[in-house]
Amino acid sequence: MRLLPALALCTATALSVTALSANAQDAHNNLVTVITSENPQTQLMGMVLTMESLRAGATAHMLLCGPGGDIALKDAPDTATTAQPPMGMSPQALMQKIIEAGGMVEVCALYLPGKGGDAGILLDGITAAKPGDMAARLMAKDARVLSF
Repeated sequence: MRLLPALALCTATALSVTALSANAQDAHNNLVTVITSENPQTQLMGMVLTMESLRAGATAHMLLCGPGGDIALKDAPDTATTAQPPMGMSPQALMQKIIEAGGMVEVCALYLPGKGGDAGILLDGITAAKPGDMAARLMAKDARVLSF
């Protein structure tokens, strides 16, 4: 007879966890991806997960800082433009597809001054982030943040 109450408790707990997981998935539909790595494979993985999140219905906002910002350059380094296996896609090419799919991409506010350039050195559709706006995105209750 002791088995029945234990079984009921386990079933109720499992149902509660399932409900919480479903609610958590629904509540977190805004993705902020921060890419700072100079490693092209790491950059590309950030792009892949951002694109898959867009396909799953999330809104996507990407912040590129430091070496990660180089992906946004019209005259980007080879590491940003060289195709990677297995899909033959470069970080920059997939980033452009993310923009076409409705994702927003910005370089950090320090990137352009640090490069000694202006927005003219960036690909179309990419702007410099405003720190207050980016902080609000990062702190939003419905945001998930990925950092690469």
